[in-house]
Amino acid sequence: MAQIWSDIENLMTPSWMTSVPSNLRSASHGKLKADQWRTLRTVHLPISLVRLWDMVEISEHRSARCREILNATIALLSAVIIATSHMVSTVHANAYLQHMLEYLEAMKRLFPEYNFHPNHHMALHIHEYLLLFGPVHSWWTFPFERLIGALQRMPHNSKIGMLLLLYTTTTI
Repeated sequence: MAQIWSDIENLMTPSWMTSVPSNLRSASHGKLKADQWRTLRTVHLPISLVRLWDMVEISEHRSARCREILNATIALLSAVIIATSHMVSTVHANAYLQHMLEYLEAMKRLFPEYNFHPNHHMALHIHEYLLLFGPVHSWWTFPFERLIGALQRMPHNSKIGMLLLLYTTTTI
């Protein structure tokens, strides 16, 4: 883990890319925003894992397993990058599905005791949604998550629904 933390702290990213707090391993950085999580997962983590696990001795069991986990991770990240791109075509949607299937099959092979969740099933439907609705950024839930975050930061008296009740009784 120390090497991954070091990579996160030392990796220089373009100014247009959302930055990840350099003090990520301490609690003082606060909560990560969705875009920071995306940058961490699609940039920092793959670079660290490739550096750590790509140049391993294949004849060693642990090294071979690390390489398989790396390949599964890269398949998942490839699917995420394709799904969140601002351009979609049939080729993109099919590539997304191929990477997602590769990831799920690898998970099943590498971790046979792991129980899949409804999100894994839903991920297979994104292929269809990409074809039907276009780029994910036009229909994903980040705007709603942002609104929920704003509402959570708003001062209140911990009495949920009282404002709505007050509003409806004064307007009738």
